[in-house]
Amino acid sequence: MRLALPARRRIQFAGICALLLWSGTVGLAPHASRAAASAPPVPVPDPAHDPPRTLSSDGLPAPRLGAEAAVVYDPASHEILWESNSFTRRPIASITKVMTALVFLEQQPDLDADVVVSRRDVRRASTTYLRRGERVSLYNLLHLALVASDNVAARVLARVSPWGTRGFVEQMNVKATELGLRGTTFTDPSGLHSGNVSTAYDVSRLIVQATNRPVISTIMRKTSYSLRTSRRRLRVRNTNKLLQGRLLVHGGKTGYINASGYCLATVVKLPDREPLSIVVLGAGSNSRRFREVRRLADWVSEHGAALSPPTNRPAD
Repeated sequence: MRLALPARRRIQFAGICALLLWSGTVGLAPHASRAAASAPPVPVPDPAHDPPRTLSSDGLPAPRLGAEAAVVYDPASHEILWESNSFTRRPIASITKVMTALVFLEQQPDLDADVVVSRRDVRRASTTYLRRGERVSLYNLLHLALVASDNVAARVLARVSPWGTRGFVEQMNVKATELGLRGTTFTDPSGLHSGNVSTAYDVSRLIVQATNRPVISTIMRKTSYSLRTSRRRLRVRNTNKLLQGRLLVHGGKTGYINASGYCLATVVKLPDREPLSIVVLGAGSNSRRFREVRRLADWVSEHGAALSPPTNRPAD
């Protein structure tokens, strides 16, 4: 005769089994040797219970932007220095991969573990360097996802997690709730689906959270990356062209699908200021998203001291 466990015990038991399965496939031990030096963490308030203060730029020339939405957010002071449609929900494309990396790394996987790319992983993947049947390490998959914006890499990370792909996406939404990202919903780990939506303001806080993770920050700041799969060598370049310019970039991620337009989320350090999070969503071209982020950074450098005290707060 089998004894029936109470519902709560069954949930706990299932969770333990999932973690045991995870440890048997990709490992639970943190990979200490990958902890490269990164930018110091940015102070992050609790935005879930403390809406941001929006400073007034009345009387100042507005930055020339064509993006559908944009924001300059100061995480240290919890102030919005400038914004346009920053609380409007829009598709964010591959910026989704930032949350994929956050959720994946919270499981403290053994990043040296190898996994096999499946046929389903590569099906209709659009941007990818990977092929079915290749073995590749989790560490290299993280680089492919964050540096080259590889869709298959993001799919594999979700699939090999304790929850599988569907459960992983659920965990992405749980994490969004924990971070107070009220306008954010995820439907797949790569960003290919137009159902991955957020706001410029939410994204500005998400990229700060990612930049404060040393592994993610270190990866996002690499201009290129070389790796080896079980079959061949690869070299990929970072899709974030700001890394090749004059701004001091602490981290960032690009995104593009037809529904989103060209998107960019980044954390930059300006002279005599704490790091700022700058986001543009729905820019008109690949080059414009970088140009418009630079314009916002220059605008803050020129006019930031003239911004007035807080004038409003977003609706709950």
